[in-house]
Amino acid sequence: QVQLVESGGGLVQPGGSLRLSCAASGSISSIYAMGWYRQAPGKQRDLVAHITSVGSTNYADSVKGRFTISRDNAKNTVYLQMNSLKPEDTAVYYCNVQVITTTWRRGDYWGQGTQVTVSS
Repeated sequence: QVQLVESGGGLVQPGGSLRLSCAASGSISSIYAMGWYRQAPGKQRDLVAHITSVGSTNYADSVKGRFTISRDNAKNTVYLQMNSLKPEDTAVYYCNVQVITTTWRRGDYWGQGTQVTVSS
């Protein structure tokens, strides 16, 4: 099995910054993609940012220029640096990893979610 542990959420004022982390562990042979999604109350879960095993990234239009996704392959960890936060960024943020397990199966795993609230 694969476990994901997220951290870094919280309450921040508009214009502030937060950094989310998500560490993957367990029966992992390799991780070929990692990403962050978010879900606001009453809305669907949407992609925020995505990064491949070779470092290619893509972002939702609403966060381009403000958020940066990165990964540490040695630590099986993905980060989301969020700057210039806005109230509309308020949501539960979920990390997602797509892996090849040690039994050579593809797996798609989700973190437990971390609340980000942007409010004055």
